[in-house]
Parts: sequence; structure tokens; C-alpha cells
Amino acid sequence: MSSVIEQSVQARMVASAPRMETLPATLQYDREDPFAVRMAFPGPATLEGTEVSWQFSRELLATGMDAPAGVGDVRVRPFGYERTVLEFHAVEGVAMVHVRTAELRRFLARAQELVPVGDEHRYLDLDRNLTDLLDGSC
Repeated sequence: MSSVIEQSVQARMVASAPRMETLPATLQYDREDPFAVRMAFPGPATLEGTEVSWQFSRELLATGMDAPAGVGDVRVRPFGYERTVLEFHAVEGVAMVHVRTAELRRFLARAQELVPVGDEHRYLDLDRNLTDLLDGSC
């Protein structure tokens, strides 16, 4: 079984214009970083023209589909029954995208199969993480 899950989703950029632009995005979950989810937007979909990715907790995504969650750079909240809003806060401004909640639930179900919630600690390589943190200075 692969240790990484990737799923393409269609995100709709919320803008001041009445029509929302559809953007491709990729959700990624890696068993080696079991608490985190990554959402990447390809270069053509960003203002900078380079891929932009955000990393946030799996728990934040799961919680935010049912009730507003997050107080930092990434915030997630339900938008009706079928959509979830993800807000990405940066110095340059705030980007808000809508994603179908069913797509997010499918992604999280696949992540749950790979690493069950509550078992994340079993997949951490603490020796490697400590070495990375100390940069081999010990």
C-alpha cells in the first residue's frame, strides 16, 4: 500500500465578481507526516505563476466541514450542505475557495484507511525528526 494519498479536486475561488473561477487543486496526505494535509494549487492557477501549497492539520479539515474551525493562516467552515470554504490567510491577502464537501469526505476516508485517527503517533519517526531538528549537531 502506498504511503501517500493524492486526490484532485475542483476548487472555486471566491471573488468579488459574481462568477466564481474554478481552479484545479490537489489534496495530499502522507503517512510519514500523519497529522498534516497538504493542498496545492498549480502555477497557472496562482497570481505568482508558481505552485502554491498550504499545509494544515487533518483534524482542522475534518472539524471545519461541520463547524467553523481554525484561527490561524488556514480556516475551514461549512457553506451549506454541499460545500466547504477554506480560507488561506497570508501577508498578501486572503484567498477563499469552495470545495465540494463530498470530495473532502472521500479524501479523509482514504486518509483514515491509511492512518486511523488516534493512531498517528504510531507513524512518527521520532529519531529522524529529532535528528532533523538538531540538524545532526549531536
